[in-house]
Amino acid sequence: MRRAALAFSVLTILAMTAGWGPRGHMTANRAAVDALPSDGPVFLREYREWIGATGPLPDSWRGVTEPYSKIFEDPNHGWFKEQFGFLKEIPRNRYEFVLRLYDECLRIKDTDPERARLTNVRWTGTLPYAAMENFDRMRAAMRAWRAAPEGGIERRYLAQDIAFYMGWLGHYTADGAQPLHDTIHHDGWQGPNPKNYTRDPRIHGRFETAFVDLIELREADLAPLVSQPQVLSDPFAAVIAHLDDAYTHVEEVYQMDQRGAFSHQDDRQARALVTRQLARAASLLRDLTYTAWIESGRPPGARSAGQNPISPAHPAYNGETGTAPPPGPAVINRK
Repeated sequence: MRRAALAFSVLTILAMTAGWGPRGHMTANRAAVDALPSDGPVFLREYREWIGATGPLPDSWRGVTEPYSKIFEDPNHGWFKEQFGFLKEIPRNRYEFVLRLYDECLRIKDTDPERARLTNVRWTGTLPYAAMENFDRMRAAMRAWRAAPEGGIERRYLAQDIAFYMGWLGHYTADGAQPLHDTIHHDGWQGPNPKNYTRDPRIHGRFETAFVDLIELREADLAPLVSQPQVLSDPFAAVIAHLDDAYTHVEEVYQMDQRGAFSHQDDRQARALVTRQLARAASLLRDLTYTAWIESGRPPGARSAGQNPISPAHPAYNGETGTAPPPGPAVINRK
């Protein structure tokens, strides 16, 4: 009863916020919990409703009444690919990404001041970094859960932490699956418009909230489309691929809006896109959670100064950021 009341309270608070809207976020998160494999963190099933209710929560940190939180959190909900086409690779380090944007801003500020004005994290986004930071939080909490005494209260508290991190991470996997979170055309078509797409910013809400509510989306709609569980060899690259895939559907959203698809409950194309994208969000959230669980059970091994990302002894240490990037191969920017 208390969990149900809490979920209702979260829904009430977030009813008018951005993102997929409460229904989309909560449905994707619960579908991810339902898809956890038997050798995964199955104790999270007990927290299914809490994980669902946490899905919309990060949008509540973006209000003007919380300016410090808003400044940090706003960019975490977007990844506007057109803004960083100059990058050949996607940095694995948030601060490296910020500095490369600033370098580009300085380079073009005299020749293209309008584009320079938008070449910053607020108008480019930092979604994959927010996702990976939460992946790390979840993995660390899982490691602590494994180390805690079995059957003790400490494990129960840590399980609640893990559930919260999973729900929080699910916000970003769902936002990244929404095509309009991956483009400068997030709130109406920008710039040249030869196909006469709408410039109305309300297209965003028509697709991700109004239509999702209209079709009364449920976990059962996503379940047949959720992929089989996998341990991700490179979670960061998987997140980037997820965003790249969603980007390919931007014009599809605008074309459907042109013909009024989001006003019709039985529109097959619109329903198919919603269920596909949210099923992909659920699949990625489940796989990130499963991967964090498997990795948390492996011995961490000895760490030298040359492996510490904040140590100047690290071979990839960058004095501009004071850090080295997490390990992994180059992630190509698919323009």
